[in-house]
Amino acid sequence: MEHTWISLIPFLIVISMSIWLKNILPGLVVGLLAGALLVKGSILGGTYQSVTYIVTTLSNGNNMKIIGFLYLFGGLVGMMNISGGIKGFSEWIGNKIRTERGLLGLIWLTLPFTFMMPMFRIMMIGPVVKSLIKKMNVPKQRVGLTMDISTESVIVLLPVATAFVGFMVSLVEGSTRKVHLGISPYHVFLLSILFNFFAIVMLVIGVIQTFWNPAKKKRHTNAIQEQLDEEKNELHRSGIEKELSLVKAQPWNLIFPVFLLLGLSLFLLWKDGKAKGAHTIFAAFSKADATFVMLLSVFITLILSFAFYILRHQQLDELLFHFYDGGNQMMEAISLLVLIWSLTLSASDLGFSTFISSTLGAFLPSFLTPVTIFLLGSVIGYFIGSSWGTWGLLMPLGVSLAVATGASIPLTVGAVFASGAFGALTSPLGDTTITTATILDMPLVDYSRYKLKISILGGAIAIVLYLITALFFI
Repeated sequence: MEHTWISLIPFLIVISMSIWLKNILPGLVVGLLAGALLVKGSILGGTYQSVTYIVTTLSNGNNMKIIGFLYLFGGLVGMMNISGGIKGFSEWIGNKIRTERGLLGLIWLTLPFTFMMPMFRIMMIGPVVKSLIKKMNVPKQRVGLTMDISTESVIVLLPVATAFVGFMVSLVEGSTRKVHLGISPYHVFLLSILFNFFAIVMLVIGVIQTFWNPAKKKRHTNAIQEQLDEEKNELHRSGIEKELSLVKAQPWNLIFPVFLLLGLSLFLLWKDGKAKGAHTIFAAFSKADATFVMLLSVFITLILSFAFYILRHQQLDELLFHFYDGGNQMMEAISLLVLIWSLTLSASDLGFSTFISSTLGAFLPSFLTPVTIFLLGSVIGYFIGSSWGTWGLLMPLGVSLAVATGASIPLTVGAVFASGAFGALTSPLGDTTITTATILDMPLVDYSRYKLKISILGGAIAIVLYLITALFFI
């Protein structure tokens, strides 16, 4: 299909309906139907195409790995809940952490153990953080923001051992090869980390808000209101919540599966990367299929943890019930992700990528190229909610424009990666935002708007830094 502005319509529908209804699901359904209708040109054909997009999404192996990981991990959390693991660990750590600052500091301290993959990190620390939020009456949105900043803004700045590195380097390699630069892709990637200004600025903001505590009384009042709203909205789970409140606290029922999962993840990442030809640990982590490894790790952990709980005299029927209950609590996040992936397919058929590329030419002055790429990528990232998708769309365009205008390649590449980080952190369609909001029981649209207000400040500072830095790299 010829690329036109109509490729923006599905995303505009999703964003506007989400703001209006304060719920993203109806907007995603209508946006998907609208996109499919525009592709096929008829109501019946559009409905058929919508289902086709969903089936195609569910047929994608990588998507199914993510869905499987989310459901199985949710089931593991359910088992840790009914066995008293989360309650026991929360009581133990709660005796040591009594302030909001201590809770936010704990989130940062978990980084060395959970830095490999954003969704993995959120799922690992989320349940414990949620239990501490309830106990300490701190604002969920502030805690969620710290979780997301310490995830997205840190992982994109790490040069090794994350799920992002291999993909990011491959994008740089493909884009630089097309313009025959003959530059080492990994060298360009390393230099670009210095110019991922948005991630760096948000990291600084995240650290500052951890130690700076303005309007504490007001936030405490808001936290109490959040808790009352949660109790009001979750009466249908009152029986399960009461059951969980009566379980015996047993911290080892959390410590065993968590450290088993961490150990298996690191070992299998190394083993998978080595099988793909890596000769060092860091190279192995970069080459490994992180999504599959996380799924395999949680699967093995589930089996061994189940045996561990049975040996500790946990009731079989209770374990199975709460495994399914925990997995089913992740179905909202899974449903949203499936719809978002399907929506992206419709946008692709409408020529979204080509339309965005065609709106810019080689007329930009060199010092404006990086900041233009950052602004354009941030808008795209907010619409599609995917850092990977934004990078894939923008990297070829960014490198081509940098070559055409004489702008710095590493600076422009850094701007591309920064724009994806902006979209992943702020968009209500982002998997990190969805997962965090789901685990912490926050309204998704309200939470994404809260993050957007703070992220705009980080984006504005990044814009200034790109303009200043570009003057020295002409």
